[in-house]
Amino acid sequence: MGELEEAKAKAAAAYNAAADHFDHPVSSFWHRFGRRTIERLGLREGERVLDVCCGSGGSALPAAEAVAPQGKVVAVDLAERLVGLGEAKARARGLGNIEFRAADMLALGYPDASFDVVVCVFGIFFVPDMVAATRELWRMVRPGGRLAITTWGPDLFEPGNSAFWDAIQTERADLVKGFNPWERISTPASLRDMLGDADISGADIVAEAGSHPLDSPDDWWLIAMGSGYRGTLAQLDPATMARVRDKNLASIAECNAITTNVVYAIAAK
Repeated sequence: MGELEEAKAKAAAAYNAAADHFDHPVSSFWHRFGRRTIERLGLREGERVLDVCCGSGGSALPAAEAVAPQGKVVAVDLAERLVGLGEAKARARGLGNIEFRAADMLALGYPDASFDVVVCVFGIFFVPDMVAATRELWRMVRPGGRLAITTWGPDLFEPGNSAFWDAIQTERADLVKGFNPWERISTPASLRDMLGDADISGADIVAEAGSHPLDSPDDWWLIAMGSGYRGTLAQLDPATMARVRDKNLASIAECNAITTNVVYAIAAK
């Protein structure tokens, strides 16, 4: 299996596993930052939107509301269980102008300039070659249209993140990652450089500092179970997972918030 195929398989497996906790109220940041991305775009009624790495619809659902009734949203994710959650939410809201697809954003088959707006929230960094992926998204943006890429800023989920990997190190050092993929573009400068390598210039890039409250350490564990950490946790037997959980939560017993810094980029074509 090549690097790209392996990365796609890992991402799909992690987020299919995480689907049972992905929409838990403690993880409301998925939808907060998705909605914030759409607000920054200023979508207009009638626009056609492609949302890739859509998860359960954090940005795709508010996009569908913004462009209704004549506009259309196509929402794509590799994790079919998250796509199913998004479809259920769209039905519950009576949104008939959104189509969810379990598919690969790099092989959608749409012609050049098919969309007014292309959106990717917390997803571009899962692809080993971000530049090639960004070029593919840009290709589908019509002249005068916009591309929005939202990524994580520095120190994501600290101190929970460090506590998590310290606990994994103790039990299964072989599963510890050398770096988190979003760290490649976690600053405005590095994100601008990546966009430049994809021949995209003049993007409006804004870094937004933030934190996410925890009512108790247990909230952090629910967040880990409903996010990319689940791909690591899924490789543990129940006894090992219990020890990792206990070690992780003991390390953050006094913690009442985790870091959620975000970087937004919007480029006009």
